[in-house]
Amino acid sequence: MAGRYDGAGVAVATVRDADGTERQVRYLRQDRPTAPAPGRPLATHLVIAGDRLDTVTARYLGDPLAYWWVADANPGLALHDLIGAAPEGLLLQIPTPEV
Repeated sequence: MAGRYDGAGVAVATVRDADGTERQVRYLRQDRPTAPAPGRPLATHLVIAGDRLDTVTARYLGDPLAYWWVADANPGLALHDLIGAAPEGLLLQIPTPEV
């Protein structure tokens, strides 16, 4: 399965620190999940109170660190929805892992 940042371009911004000095900061241009690969999802999960993205991926995919697969499969998911408890009622598409 391709990663969320595969092919993302690198940009450079000049920022001014508190002491007035400037420095270059490199960052990835892409800031949201890419569209998922076509295919049938493994499952659709209805978020309930206390769900977190890592616990949902552990349940369905057996790996809490596979959260980015779920993020990639839900391109409309706002980044703040990925931090802490997910909002109740949200439907998450759980992708079928590629082997």
